[in-house]
Amino acid sequence: SSGSEMSSRKKHVVSQERITKRLLGRHNLDLLKPLKLTSKIMEHGGYKVRDAATGKIVFGEAKYEFSATLDEIEAWLEILEAGAD
Repeated sequence: SSGSEMSSRKKHVVSQERITKRLLGRHNLDLLKPLKLTSKIMEHGGYKVRDAATGKIVFGEAKYEFSATLDEIEAWLEILEAGAD
């Protein structure tokens, strides 16, 4: 694969992170990323969600830390928002 392919995928991730952070902000939630990547995180995940008020992790710690993907967080948020109506 060429370098430009990777950079466009990386840009997509950065933009998806920004959108996810904005959506989480509406619910006073923070998107957290690990300081160090483990093989488990690289395989699946990379994120978890923290309640900004309590500091409690509310999503992304199933079986191991930072177990959620951005897509899983967005799906979880949709369910959260649907329940809020």
